[in-house]
Amino acid sequence: MLFSTAAAKAQTWAVALNLGDAIELGTIGIEGSAAVAQHWSIHAGAKVNPWTFAKHDTWNGLFSEPDPNQKQDRKQSYAIGARWWPWNVYSGWWVGCKAQYQEYNRGGFLTKTAEEGDAFGAALSGGYSLMLKEHFNLDFGLGVWGGWTKYRQFEYPENGKIIAEGNKWFFLPNEVIISLVYIF
Repeated sequence: MLFSTAAAKAQTWAVALNLGDAIELGTIGIEGSAAVAQHWSIHAGAKVNPWTFAKHDTWNGLFSEPDPNQKQDRKQSYAIGARWWPWNVYSGWWVGCKAQYQEYNRGGFLTKTAEEGDAFGAALSGGYSLMLKEHFNLDFGLGVWGGWTKYRQFEYPENGKIIAEGNKWFFLPNEVIISLVYIF
C-alpha cells in the first residue's frame, strides 16, 4: 500500500447559501462551485428578492391604492466567475471576480422615487473560508461591482409617472458574504 499510485479524490464541488444576502431585505442567494485546480475554483450563482414592504395594507377589494410608505428592493441577479485561493481551494483566503447581470426595481427608502432597470457589469470580491468540519465551511467576504445600467425612474408610488430614463455607469457595493458552504 505504501507504493500505491492511486490518487485520492479531492473535494471538488460545493454549494453555498449566502446568509448575508438575507440582511438585504430578505434576498435569497445561492451559489454552486467547482475546484478546477489547486488554487482555482469556478462559481455560478443567483439571487432573488421578490418582496415589497409597506407599513399598512391598503387593499380595498379588486383594486389597491399605492401605499406612500411602500419600500422595495426587488431583483433577480445571475453571476459566473472564478476565485483564486493562495493555499488550497475551499480553505483560507481568496479573491474573486465575476460577470453579473441584474434586473431590479427599488424605491421608497430615501426619496419618493423608484428606479427599475437592467444592469450588466463585473464584480470583485475577497474573503476568508473557515473550515468547520470535513464537508462544511463558513465563508466571509465583501464585494463591489461596476458596470452599465439601462434604467427608468418614476414618481413613487403615485401613478408611476416617468421622471427620468436612460443609460448610466455605476459602481456599488455588491454583497456581504456570510455563506454556509457544503463541500462534496
